Amino acid sequence: MASLGESTRIVQLKVRLLGLSPMIWRRVLVPESVSLRELHGVLQVNMGWEGTHLYYFDIYAVHYGAFELDAESPDLPFSAFRFRERERFTYLYDMGDYWEHEVRLEKFLERNPKKTYPVCIGGSGACPPEDCDGPPGYLECQDEAMGWDAWSDMDLIVGFLGGVLEGRSAESLGEDDREDLEDALERMAQRRPFLQTTFYRRPVNEAFRAGRHLQMMHQQLM
Repeated sequence: MASLGESTRIVQLKVRLLGLSPMIWRRVLVPESVSLRELHGVLQVNMGWEGTHLYYFDIYAVHYGAFELDAESPDLPFSAFRFRERERFTYLYDMGDYWEHEVRLEKFLERNPKKTYPVCIGGSGACPPEDCDGPPGYLECQDEAMGWDAWSDMDLIVGFLGGVLEGRSAESLGEDDREDLEDALERMAQRRPFLQTTFYRRPVNEAFRAGRHLQMMHQQLM
């Protein structure tokens, strides 16, 4: 299996998660020697997935990926496909939620000996939570997280905080009021992942330097 550090030529990939707006995307640099199995680990870390589901790459109408899907071996090096600049292929993750990624080879670069690879150089949008029923479920949960019920829960919480500022203690709440507040707080916590929109490169690149992508490519799949 090729190692991420062996190739002198670097490929710049743009990865776009399909079916969502605003766009969720990442730009990553990897050695051309990377295998598809390694690239799976890179994409998992780069996007923010947890690696708990099956995957495959669709390249020239052939599937490479998890053996449970009867796909071809993903141990082929990326260079074996002789991609040209601006060519695209598909990466599918989670056959239930069906997260479809478009991967485009933007350009080839010379390796910078002062850099370590892979490295994320750009991106936008937070990764959706796992197991939320794919793009339709994610968008529905986003709408709910900003809808009337969410505002009602926020109003209840703000009312409680206002009471605290006025000197009322939590012990002064009745049992029903306490349960309503606890339920509202729990619902707000469940909505939080669907309200996150910002992407940060630093934790991704820290994970790359720690070799997290190498662990993810061998992670037990479900």
